[in-house]
Amino acid sequence: MSTHCNEEEFLPMASGRDGNGNTEKKIAMERRLGLVDGIAMIVGSIVGSGIFISPKGVLQSAGSAGLSIIVWALCGFISFVGAICYAELGTMINSSGGDYAYLGEAYGPLPAFLYLWAALLIIIPVSNAIIALAFANYILQPIWGACSPSDSAVRLVAAFAVGVLAYINCCNMRWVAKLQTVFMAAKVIALGLVISTGCIAYFIQGESRGFQKPFENTTTDSSLIALSFYSGLFSFAGWNCLNFVAEEVREPHKNLPRAIFISMPIITIVYVMTNVAYLIVLTPEEILNSSAVAVTFGDHVYSSFTWVIQVLVAISALGTLHSSIFSSSRIFFVGARNGHLPGAIALISIGNLTPIPSILFMGGLSMIMLVVTDVYVLINYTSFVEATFVAAAVGGLLWLRRKRPDVPRPIKVNLVYPIAFFVVSIFLVCFPVFSSPMEVVTAIGIIVTAIPVFYFCIARKSKPKWISSASSKCTVLCQKVFLAVPESIGEKTF
Repeated sequence: MSTHCNEEEFLPMASGRDGNGNTEKKIAMERRLGLVDGIAMIVGSIVGSGIFISPKGVLQSAGSAGLSIIVWALCGFISFVGAICYAELGTMINSSGGDYAYLGEAYGPLPAFLYLWAALLIIIPVSNAIIALAFANYILQPIWGACSPSDSAVRLVAAFAVGVLAYINCCNMRWVAKLQTVFMAAKVIALGLVISTGCIAYFIQGESRGFQKPFENTTTDSSLIALSFYSGLFSFAGWNCLNFVAEEVREPHKNLPRAIFISMPIITIVYVMTNVAYLIVLTPEEILNSSAVAVTFGDHVYSSFTWVIQVLVAISALGTLHSSIFSSSRIFFVGARNGHLPGAIALISIGNLTPIPSILFMGGLSMIMLVVTDVYVLINYTSFVEATFVAAAVGGLLWLRRKRPDVPRPIKVNLVYPIAFFVVSIFLVCFPVFSSPMEVVTAIGIIVTAIPVFYFCIARKSKPKWISSASSKCTVLCQKVFLAVPESIGEKTF
């Protein structure tokens, strides 16, 4: 399913000799992401608009300030356990594509294609559209003042953001990595401002408004507690982003797990402290009555300077969108490289060594989702589908321990972690079956449509001529337009 190559074989533009003794160049994406870049990418993917919005959902379901803080800490721990399980997968299967590559190794091409199909139609374009709309809303709010930004303006700005970031990702990777570091700094400033303001408010007030009776109204309803975890885990989404670009990480067997071990505990601590800061300044009732907790927080402490918080939240969302565009485009690239998508998507720019067709393809899908009138209704589909495939990937880790016990594993976690995370993931998959059955049925229906596509267009040895012809013409056109060629690694050209 996936292609295994030694790390040295991924060196881009390496000179070699063809059969006639002429010098030729090997085309592949560069390993430019070091430890700092990996940390910036994980932080950039996780810390977006979620931490500035989700506290309301967690508190609403938990019922009390005390339980909501516990839920946030446990969500961070659960995400950390999932991340270290993916560290084993990412260092054992040294291929970009994340879940797509792992499902292919564990179960074969059909399950991998099911994930690719779901990512194509639901997971990636919907997630990018939601993040882009969040950015547009926050960046336009200071301009509109007391009024809400017009729907047309929001969608135009969101589309512009997707287009600009897609263009940047098509350029040299040096600029992509530097920009991600800048976004990480902006996120640190935003959360640092909230935390420090909360601490100052505590010393001035001499008390915490939200913790007067920390466990009053705590819910005992298991379904509501489960919903609080759903809201909290939504804000930690993106912990597996570095696995999607494993082929571009320097010394991935070292830097991938190190980036995870450094990033996840820090993000968890910062998230808990941010929620404590909210509850120092605001009462639980004020948080529950707020549509955007960060803005309400800003209104209380900054008054006319609330726009500072709004701009910082917008920048945080933009940084998350940048990370998503960068990492998610590699899923389509690897899928096309394995013959599961048109070959044109697997082309690499000769000049920039970036998968331009894949990035533009993904950006186009995201823009299409911005046209949908009520794109937020698709969030439930996305959450269910992602939880399903994450559970399958961690189940694949357990299966590969049995199926391929002798494969080198630079990181080998204790079996307690993947088993525990697999159980939690199964719960997250099963819970919506009872709480949102229609969304689950719709999501399953979309995934199942991949099966006839797979057997008709991919598994068949004798494909219809019009499919092969159209794919060849598209590939040639993209090669000419983008000056791109198929990836060439070592002795193999994809």
